[in-house]
Amino acid sequence: MTPRPLRLVQVGAGAMGRAWLRTITESPDVELVALVDLNASAATQAAADHGISGIVITDSLEDAIRRTAPEAVVDVTVPVAHSEVNITAMRAGLPVLCEKPIAPTVADARQQARVARETGRLLMTSQSRRYYRALARFREQIRALGPVGAVSTRFFKAPHFGGFREEMRHVLLVDMAIHAFDAVRYLTGRDPVAVVCRESNPPWSWFAHGANAVAVFEFADGSTYTYDGSWCAPGDETSWNGDWFVSGEHGTARWDGAGDPVLTGPPEPAHVAGSEREEIAGALEDFVDAVRTGRTPDTEVHANIVSLAMVEAAVLSAEEGRRVLLAEVLER
Repeated sequence: MTPRPLRLVQVGAGAMGRAWLRTITESPDVELVALVDLNASAATQAAADHGISGIVITDSLEDAIRRTAPEAVVDVTVPVAHSEVNITAMRAGLPVLCEKPIAPTVADARQQARVARETGRLLMTSQSRRYYRALARFREQIRALGPVGAVSTRFFKAPHFGGFREEMRHVLLVDMAIHAFDAVRYLTGRDPVAVVCRESNPPWSWFAHGANAVAVFEFADGSTYTYDGSWCAPGDETSWNGDWFVSGEHGTARWDGAGDPVLTGPPEPAHVAGSEREEIAGALEDFVDAVRTGRTPDTEVHANIVSLAMVEAAVLSAEEGRRVLLAEVLER
């Protein structure tokens, strides 16, 4: 029998909130029962634009919970608001799917993790760029390489977002690089131990700070992961997933972030079936399955803290001009 849809409250009706509204309305697994935003008129307009009617629209999560008796919350607010929304939901007994980054700092994320433990409620980050069939294929190719010596990602885009992103400090590292940092953990099955990072902001940048960054992460065995990116690079842009290159004992694997990955050297591994849904639709599907089955997803808050620590360590290295141990960030 097909389970009935999971009743959701979405918090946040901005640009990313609209993307989530579209995904939620297209999913047979969920039913939107309330939309929360501090700007209720904007939320009303967003719902109307997506053909959504008959739901509660309010500026209070507590009000939405009281009036609709939901089964889960999707948090699509700005990062500084995540903690308040997520903790409120978990203390009300609800699991949460939260847009990345789950918190602006590791300390904030660990506070949310403590509440998740205390309440026994799932708090999962939507690391949406894990949900690509090509990425799962790329991971199998990397495993065929044997020991890996070096991984690199080139990321060059020129988006004009407007809004809060263009005013953020460390904008590339905090808002975008976490996707690649999380992906390298997924692809290699390992966590780095240290990083050296440098940031810059070109004279033509329309971002306030840190549109360019180069970070070199070290693993315990001496292998490295290099991230080289820019958010003000018009011209020959990479895909949103970046351009990946992996060098191992038995050959190389490459992925341009858009097409099929290419393995050179070892035999091609057997095909791996992945979810048909990608990006945030894949994250939503994974969340619903975790809620229904009780399993722990890969991007549950405790595991995702390491990806956030990679960002915070890179930021600290850029600010202080030194090599930073991830353990230093995690232990603060």
